[in-house]
Amino acid sequence: MKYDFESIIDRRGKDADAIDVLPCHWGEVEVRDGLDYIPMWVADMNFATVPTVTEAIIERAKHPTYGYFSPRDEYYDSIISWHRDVKGDDSLTRESIGYENGVLGGVATALHVLCSQGDKVLVHSPTYVGFTGVLKNNGYHIVHSPLVRDENGVWRMDFDDMEKKIEENHIHAAIFCSPHNPTGRVWERWEIEKAMEIYRKHDVYVISDEIWSDLITKGRHIPTQTVSSDAQQRTVAMYAPSKTFNLAGLVGSYHVVHNRWLRERMLKESSLGHYNSMNLLSMYALIGAYSPEGREWLGELREVIGANLDYACEFIRDNFEGVKVTRPEGTYMLFIDCKDFCLKNGLTLKELLFKGFEAGVFWQNGEDFNLEYSIRMNLALPLSRVKEAFDRLKKYVFC
Repeated sequence: MKYDFESIIDRRGKDADAIDVLPCHWGEVEVRDGLDYIPMWVADMNFATVPTVTEAIIERAKHPTYGYFSPRDEYYDSIISWHRDVKGDDSLTRESIGYENGVLGGVATALHVLCSQGDKVLVHSPTYVGFTGVLKNNGYHIVHSPLVRDENGVWRMDFDDMEKKIEENHIHAAIFCSPHNPTGRVWERWEIEKAMEIYRKHDVYVISDEIWSDLITKGRHIPTQTVSSDAQQRTVAMYAPSKTFNLAGLVGSYHVVHNRWLRERMLKESSLGHYNSMNLLSMYALIGAYSPEGREWLGELREVIGANLDYACEFIRDNFEGVKVTRPEGTYMLFIDCKDFCLKNGLTLKELLFKGFEAGVFWQNGEDFNLEYSIRMNLALPLSRVKEAFDRLKKYVFC
């Protein structure tokens, strides 16, 4: 490979929550002697970003003024060409693109436009914990429509349940996650078309979080707005280079909104708090990321993540009796079901999580995503670290 996805990067003291702020909310954890921390919880990568990002930031930082600015033409051109060439969507215009201080900030803005506080919003479960927080913190009520596993273990939308919940709760806004977080499901076109037809039938506006859409290892991402002319006008789509290129600390997302009525109201709403302003260096980071070299780097990254997912899922099936896993098609997060193992061995999920922490495997409580006995694991690490983590889990946890 041209790019380095094998070196272990020491992130200690470099402003990384993954290492410096560990995911244990129940007290101190003492890691076994001789074992280090393996960060497998928060959804950022333990890989260096594409060199063009660093180069673009450094080159701009050499100039010693950082005053007020307007986004460059290259910013919009980079987004438009990325969506055209990488996502197969040639419908974007400069006017349809709007900056957001993070996807969740954009979700909150869209909700304020589409809903009144106290309204009910449809969300699939398992549910990304960020959606739960933004909905509750802004005074909206969550209505879950659970995904169901088919006979092959594939997560599917329950369209009958969706329509029933929409009708019973008089819902007019839904959050759609594509690819789905935390299950990693990449929706097929017919699935998105059917969901959007239900939303059209009941006049439900859709906020589609597509931040993971570049990180596909099986199948192909279908942008929600492309499945029909109605979907294009009904949907607020949220994107960012942060998951793809490990840029979360720079802060910088964007929406794509084709509906002029909706776009103008979102821009007005986001301006009211005087907070939604682009960071100068994040603009250059996006331009460096959405480049020809960024596309080449992404192709290699997908191969690495795909191999890590294959290894982990095979290891679990061969070694962890009572643990269920469906290989994600998108994202680099693994979502495992430990219910049978916990019940057989008389363990609570908290006790199981602690066993992992003590082995230096810092994974994430999946119950926060609204599915009991589940654990979420970040596999965006060098394969050597993935293998080390699963060897420890076999020796100290699932034994």
